[in-house]
Amino acid sequence: MTSSSSARPSRRPTRGRGAAQGRPKAGAGRQKSAPVARPQEFTMPEPLTPALPPVDAFGDMDMPEALLKTLAAQGVTEPFPIQAATLPNSLAGRDLLGRGRTGSGKTLAFGLALLARTAGHRAQPKAPLALVLVPTRELAQQVTDALAPYATAVNLRIATVVGGMSINRQSGALRRGAEVLVATPGRLKDLIDRGDAILDDVAITVLDEADQMTDMGFMPQVTALLKQVRADGQTMLFSATLDKNIDKLVKMFLHDPVGHSVDPSAGAVTTMEHHVLYVMDETDKKAVATRIAARDGRVIMFVDTKRAVDRMVKKLLADGVRASGLHGGRSQPQRNRTLDWFKTGEVTALVATNVAARGIHIDDLDLVVNVDPPTDHKDYLHRGGRTARAGESGSVVTLVLPDQKRDMSRLMSDAGISPRTAQIKSSDEELSRLTGAKEPSGIPVVLDVPQPTPPNPRNGSGRSGSASGGRRRSGGGSGGAGGAQGAGTSAGAGEGRPRRARSAG
Repeated sequence: MTSSSSARPSRRPTRGRGAAQGRPKAGAGRQKSAPVARPQEFTMPEPLTPALPPVDAFGDMDMPEALLKTLAAQGVTEPFPIQAATLPNSLAGRDLLGRGRTGSGKTLAFGLALLARTAGHRAQPKAPLALVLVPTRELAQQVTDALAPYATAVNLRIATVVGGMSINRQSGALRRGAEVLVATPGRLKDLIDRGDAILDDVAITVLDEADQMTDMGFMPQVTALLKQVRADGQTMLFSATLDKNIDKLVKMFLHDPVGHSVDPSAGAVTTMEHHVLYVMDETDKKAVATRIAARDGRVIMFVDTKRAVDRMVKKLLADGVRASGLHGGRSQPQRNRTLDWFKTGEVTALVATNVAARGIHIDDLDLVVNVDPPTDHKDYLHRGGRTARAGESGSVVTLVLPDQKRDMSRLMSDAGISPRTAQIKSSDEELSRLTGAKEPSGIPVVLDVPQPTPPNPRNGSGRSGSASGGRRRSGGGSGGAGGAQGAGTSAGAGEGRPRRARSAG
């Protein structure tokens, strides 16, 4: 231990403290009772100490005035259900177990409490006071961007550490000091092994998208990291599903947690429509997918493999669709650039593997297409979570071959979803009505992608960085201390833009 208690958040308060944080208004009982567990899920535990009731307004909670002003400046006028239910308890230092789909408002649900309880403290070099663990680089950037204005308002510094970016820049940010650390487990372990990060002072720990971290094999790393934070600290765990691996984490690291489920089912919301479209064969499936990709408006299309992404993007570009791909084989700067194009509408069809199913926030996206159906209901829910976010409407369309019908029916049952089904052909008017599908222009699209800059002959360090010059790229949001520096779309600035090729005559 290097710093005194005066330089970090206070220890876990006595259970039940915080009852004076604003009296809840009548009829504010929006917290749902524990739902019936789905197949292979455990039932959310009942807390031994009763939870504080939900509130109707941010002003009813004991938060710094600077955070309340920033909420108003950001246009956040009233809390989402998960925020109203959990913030009174998390601000009081209670452990939390939250179950809910992406887009439900959980980032601010844990972020506001984390920042409010850390405000006024200063971190020692290499020793953050609060830790947010996430499974992917994209989700790390999204969390950083979402919390940045609030962290700035209360004079807290954020460092983001993820794989695929310069580990030296990230260690430098930690040496300068950062109260809040957003990290992927693998990169954080690397920094700890190098002696560049110490978790002894971490008093607040958040596991976001915990189920994907376990699905990706991070369970041993996550467990090892949680054993290094303060034993008397606060832990908040958020997950879209509650399987047995999550149960292990809850039993090992959460003390009498307050539970909250955003939705009675793991993913179905009233603003999201689910369609299963049966196609005759692979040829017709490709034709259907191409017509959907050519629609007016943006669409994310999920396929199983990196090779399938590259093949589909090549075909769509040749057919006149402004398409780009996103998968784990792309460097982080390439992924940032692709997302920048998609967010601005310069690319309208984003073809992706499951790497994009978590942590990608795209405003006003109303259609997700599973060209290749996912293998389990958790993947389906997280893919679909790219649309119908924050109360907006959206549709999830899944293309199903004859030999996939049985598996798809089982998957939908496990997800608690009753989809609308239809037998469809690429030429059917029903396809256009459901998805806006239309014939592509047939005029090939060319993406101007500049060649990477030759590396500077500085030294041989930075082996942990990514290819394609990712170590030296400014911006990108990874490793910078100071929440205002996280700008996940900046990596695309100044790079090539999509353009239509001239007709060959």
